[in-house]
Amino acid sequence: DFRRPSNQTNGNCFDLQGRVISCEHATSHLIRHDHDGKLINPIATHFEGQELNSPNDVIVDSKGRIWFTDPAFGRTRKELGIIREQQLPYQGVFRLDPDGKFVCVAADFKQPNGLCLSLDEKRLFVNDSPEGTIRVFDIADDGLLNGGQVWAYVRADQPEPKWVPDGMKLDVDSNLFCNGPNGVHVFTPDAQCLGVIVMPEKSANFCFGGPDRDWLYITASTRLYRIKTKTTGPRMIHG
Repeated sequence: DFRRPSNQTNGNCFDLQGRVISCEHATSHLIRHDHDGKLINPIATHFEGQELNSPNDVIVDSKGRIWFTDPAFGRTRKELGIIREQQLPYQGVFRLDPDGKFVCVAADFKQPNGLCLSLDEKRLFVNDSPEGTIRVFDIADDGLLNGGQVWAYVRADQPEPKWVPDGMKLDVDSNLFCNGPNGVHVFTPDAQCLGVIVMPEKSANFCFGGPDRDWLYITASTRLYRIKTKTTGPRMIHG
């Protein structure tokens, strides 16, 4: 065990120092594990005096800025969090800078979920679970976002199961992987769907791993799966 209890933690990532950043649904906190996980340090809990909804997924860029989504899942579904009233009037995407600056960069989502950066860090991809879409934003020099148009639809080729867009990652060739109906959908850089890695049960998130970063580790409803790929994930930026 790395941590128990986890406060119904969802997304995780590493910061530039190799520390684990986690999204807690039960507390509505974004936290950092210091001293090899022995110290839990909340780094974002409120925005403009109101509690965050339930931070869901998180990434860190090469400048050390933390980007995360804040849907309401952890407040509205007891299997994902604790049922309680929502304080913020929207479900947004946030950016937390190393100097402590904390801004909402997008607030027009129904339920933002997975997110990832383009390899050059000039664009941010965010999916919206109820809409079944992946949107793309241009990142300005000041870290604010422009655009936000729909980049792709994450759809099933059959009515069931009704799984929704969740975790996202890019590979070294800028192909975008996104969990969705039936499994992990793979899109080319120009948003064409190459196909789906079909999963035997609902899958939610994943990452590239292994010595050559060519194993895809997929978290699903009851199990952790691993599949060898013909591509690789980009190198981690921390360390």
